[in-house]
Amino acid sequence: MARFYVIRHAKAGDREAWAGDDRKRPLTKKGLAQAEGLVATFEAMRVSAVLSSPYLRCMQTVEPLARARRLSVTESESLVEGQGLPGAMTLLTDPKLADAVLCTHGDIVWELVELLVGMNVVPAGVGGFEKGSTWQVDMRDGVPVQAAFIPPP
Repeated sequence: MARFYVIRHAKAGDREAWAGDDRKRPLTKKGLAQAEGLVATFEAMRVSAVLSSPYLRCMQTVEPLARARRLSVTESESLVEGQGLPGAMTLLTDPKLADAVLCTHGDIVWELVELLVGMNVVPAGVGGFEKGSTWQVDMRDGVPVQAAFIPPP
């Protein structure tokens, strides 16, 4: 069985108020605190790798955790907003990435939770999609078999 941690990026500035390239929209003060809080959240968990959407807000979310674990953050286009769940599933079905942290966007997390509910891995209404939250997903032979919601720090 391979375990993965799928994080929705922490709180970022308001999309409508941001005038620049959305890929460069940073975390807010609250988001930076959430990112630092992930270090404690993951303290007792094995983390083998940290992958992230290249969007700044995702990178900033996992940088403190990666730094604490002396890992680098690997950018992955499979985790980019608008790519849909199929891209992220290429990572979640790779047993060589067991115990990896994957930081992505709300749309992909939403699709992941819909899949987990549709496959009766988690009951509807369990967990959430808050910014900075994590879904722990256990995969067997490329199929999710167990999942747990970890609230944001």
